[in-house]
Amino acid sequence: MRHVRPKSCDRARFWLSLQLDDELSGFERHLLGAHLRGCEDCRAYEVGLGVTGAVLRSEPLEPLERPVLLPPAHSRFRVVRLTASAAAAAFVAVAVTGVFGILVALVLARDRFPGKSLVSALVNLPLAVSPVIVGLMAILLVGRGGWFEPFFAAHGIQVIFALPSMILVTIFISIPFVIREVVPLLEELGMEEEQAAWTLGASSLQTFFRVTLPNIRWGLLYGTALSSARAIGEVGAVLIVSGLLQGRTETATLYVFRAFDQYQEEQGYIVAMTLAAFSVVLLIGIETFKRRSVRAAN
Repeated sequence: MRHVRPKSCDRARFWLSLQLDDELSGFERHLLGAHLRGCEDCRAYEVGLGVTGAVLRSEPLEPLERPVLLPPAHSRFRVVRLTASAAAAAFVAVAVTGVFGILVALVLARDRFPGKSLVSALVNLPLAVSPVIVGLMAILLVGRGGWFEPFFAAHGIQVIFALPSMILVTIFISIPFVIREVVPLLEELGMEEEQAAWTLGASSLQTFFRVTLPNIRWGLLYGTALSSARAIGEVGAVLIVSGLLQGRTETATLYVFRAFDQYQEEQGYIVAMTLAAFSVVLLIGIETFKRRSVRAAN
């Protein structure tokens, strides 16, 4: 079986920094040692850190006679923890996309300005671009040598191979769903009710919360549900920026990916079914709540 190597020098150097504190697992040390044997630049970086040869001596590169197995994952606690980590990142991303999506939808539906067609087209960009490209662009912006890397490094903020980068790419990928659900509703409703509220002396915030938001709530809920399902199920972009560090940046979907890659189908099926059940229950709950509200209104 061929050796699996770190996908980038960025991940290898991040692992080297963890090696200083002896925080790498045996499997990660094995991958790092394999990478160092084929990358002179990373070996020079290892010398600068003062851990010269530590990984290479501790993890000799030998052919693997069988797949590297995952740690036992039959417990409910592990499934809950993985699902909770994915839900936490998805919750932050969905909250941001919900607020930002409403603002963009209001601008597109209510205002006229030069370049409006271009902005409307850019909203669909995350749906047209491969998630892997999104992850690579995030590394280009905030990764080692990226445009914004000096700013975050100066403030001691780690973005790549940490939760912030995972949330960042998830927000970018999920934002079109809310906008595309809300814009048609705003265009269909028009501005008559809002103008009537302004005539009666309501402020902009009062008009939004008492008139606009109730009228678009179902579109907003459906867009939020689609964004949640997309955020929880995202693999490509999150895989690139997270580094797939077991126990640190591993979400439920990344665990499923790693489980099938390491021939642990049973554990992968358990987590995958949990994620699928979450999405189905979310959509059914929204539809049930909508029907009850319509019946109560009638």
